[in-house]
Amino acid sequence: MRTSYRLPGLAVTDHEFTVPLDHARPAGATIQLFARELADPARADRAQLPWLLYLQGGPGGKSPRPLNTGGWLGHALKTHRVLLLDQRGTGRSTPVTARAAARLGPARRLADHLALHRADSIVADAELIRRQLCGVEPWETLGQSYGGFVTLSYLSFAPEGLRACYVTGGLPGLDATADEVYAATYPRVHERVTAHYHRHPGDRALLRRLADLLDRHPVHLPDGDRLTVRRLRTLGLMLGMGDGSARLHWLLDEALGADGAPTATFLQQVVQLTSFTDNPLFAVLQESIYGHAGSATGWAAERALAAHPAFAEDADPLLLTGEMIYPWMFREITGLRPFAEAAELLAARADWPALYDPARLAANQVPVAAAVYHDDMYVDAGLSLRTARAVGGLRAWVTNEWEHDGVTASGGRVLARLMDLAAGRS
Repeated sequence: MRTSYRLPGLAVTDHEFTVPLDHARPAGATIQLFARELADPARADRAQLPWLLYLQGGPGGKSPRPLNTGGWLGHALKTHRVLLLDQRGTGRSTPVTARAAARLGPARRLADHLALHRADSIVADAELIRRQLCGVEPWETLGQSYGGFVTLSYLSFAPEGLRACYVTGGLPGLDATADEVYAATYPRVHERVTAHYHRHPGDRALLRRLADLLDRHPVHLPDGDRLTVRRLRTLGLMLGMGDGSARLHWLLDEALGADGAPTATFLQQVVQLTSFTDNPLFAVLQESIYGHAGSATGWAAERALAAHPAFAEDADPLLLTGEMIYPWMFREITGLRPFAEAAELLAARADWPALYDPARLAANQVPVAAAVYHDDMYVDAGLSLRTARAVGGLRAWVTNEWEHDGVTASGGRVLARLMDLAAGRS
């Protein structure tokens, strides 16, 4: 199904596709996928216009909704037709919400359903869509963050579908375990929080004051959840973005009222930032994307925390956490409670299928250009560069000019540089 219409500066076609829930059982249950095609109205009728598939970060992030024709999208539309795919389980693609999880029934059934939402399934979805839209012609991809993880799976399992790939802040460690990932993550988060306190010295005392208050007096968020110190600390997730430190500072600027209690404004923003209402898959699958055959992830972030005493809740300064996901979240956050038992099963699972084919990646001939952000809080640059050396045809650009959101924060500059790298123009 497709619906075409116009937005200012954009020719738009909304597509809906039916695909197998489990691509290994094509005759079984199906789900719906949604993707939005965008083109410059002046070029929309050109049949030969190449396609660029955008792979969103996450896991569990829906594709961006176009607000204008600026940034990386504006640069891409000069030469390409862009497809914004809501990856399975997100946005309008049979979304996995708390309500949907409750309907799916027993924890084992839900866990098996969730396990079919990793990168291997997303690649199989993309190939079905490509064949419907492009026939035998390959397309190009732009993978942001987790979208880069999906790109490496795509190059492993279906390189014939790819003409060129661009990756921004998303080269995964091909053999890195969740333990290795989080061992590298905590020191980077520590550095980022310390830098925030240097930039905004008053926030150190304010966060400690907030934490002490939450320990002494129950404070509830607008959705009824209790705001605990550990939930307060998850606000550190925003520090990996270019404007994250500023956004955190201004959030804290209005945290306490004249009576010394948290303000309604602050509590409303906290629930929006920490409830996972829009993207529960981010929490549910966060460690599963590092799952390898024969090795359970086993709540790696929780276990790694014990090796970093500076992150104690009573420490001063109070250290915030990053994108780590912990078991307590599935007990204390309303939007995650329906996933609690399934999340435990996923953490214990050890029979994960492979997400990457090292031999095929080493022999890769598809041009790949990847931006590796030297100071990336979310994706370890060392692991990314190890992968860059292991993938044939990959050119890496290492920069500290941008944070993890460089592809959006830079306008079209990051994508333009990657396109030039892949084409051999830089």
